[in-house]
Amino acid sequence: MNYYAITTKFSLFTLHFSPKFITFAPMNPQKKRLLGLTPTELKALVGSLGMPAFTAKQVAQWLYEKHVKSIDEMTNLSKRNRELLSAEYEVGTMEPIDCQRSKDGTIKYLFPVCCCDTAANETGFFVETVFIPDHDRATLCVSCQVGCKMNCLFCQTGKQGWQGNLTAADILNQIYALPEVDQLTNIVFMGQGEPMDNLDAVLRVTEIMTADWGWQWSPKRITVSSVGVRNKLKRFLDESPCHVAISMHSPLHEQRLQLMPAEKAMPLEETIALLKEYDFTHQRRCSFEYICFGGLNDTPLYGREIVRLLEGLECRVNLIRFHEIPNVDLPASDEKRMEALRDYLTAHGITTTIRASRGQDIFAACGLLSTAHQSHQTH
Repeated sequence: MNYYAITTKFSLFTLHFSPKFITFAPMNPQKKRLLGLTPTELKALVGSLGMPAFTAKQVAQWLYEKHVKSIDEMTNLSKRNRELLSAEYEVGTMEPIDCQRSKDGTIKYLFPVCCCDTAANETGFFVETVFIPDHDRATLCVSCQVGCKMNCLFCQTGKQGWQGNLTAADILNQIYALPEVDQLTNIVFMGQGEPMDNLDAVLRVTEIMTADWGWQWSPKRITVSSVGVRNKLKRFLDESPCHVAISMHSPLHEQRLQLMPAEKAMPLEETIALLKEYDFTHQRRCSFEYICFGGLNDTPLYGREIVRLLEGLECRVNLIRFHEIPNVDLPASDEKRMEALRDYLTAHGITTTIRASRGQDIFAACGLLSTAHQSHQTH
């Protein structure tokens, strides 16, 4: 197979959760969700109900500091005010309806969601979220869309198409309702969907996670990924202090275009030129994700091109093993090739690591998330 001879046969994939878990207790469709609202929005809300303005701060504390699941738990609100809130609102958390546990300790959860950009029944869609414990770290990989529009050749999520953006509440709920939430040290927006394609919701969640009135996390604990989306990536870099990770996968335009259709709208060279306008020499980090395909993008040619492209940019590269998916004819790189590429990049001043593959046995590893089967089951 030459550098550009990449072929594929598209199909729907066999999904990993039993249909018996499609039934769950939905939220009350007559009520709105408090989860995901900012203090300004909460102040307007309580004012509309005739409640004192300071009640908004109390509600925010119950949501984002104490993480309550019901309005009844907000015990410093008067009974009357709790009743007023409960008549129209609920916290809006939804527990995961299934989980799978990998032999390496990784756990994949299935969450029901209420997509905001689709006319489908609001309880008809699901996303997968992956919890990855690792010694002194515990990372959560969250999803921001049902499916994905980017349709990268090597990614199973894109094969189910795009079915809707998640609301900020649905993204936040993956954290809020996680059984291991108290163990979390890091969050990565690397699950289902392209974060820049749902930027308003992603920015709202990162604000809630890092704000003094929110979860008070350091932005250093959050990484948001992107294939590179024109205008949206710049806006993210301007408005969020969180880390950014760019999906590279090939430094060559024609090959990356075959792997990633988004290359046509925002070529990698443009993405890197934009990144070079920002300062990553302090706490904020820029990284590149690079799936290695055997004989296709893991040879010395690619090492030289990566070094050329990234010259002058403070960044790191994460090499990722390719996890094969059905009907996609791409070879996986071997350990020796990946180590050689890592060593070449490191020797040329680019900090490079080989990411450990986690959760492959439960289809939780990079590129394997998909919920097409669940969504189709409900229609």
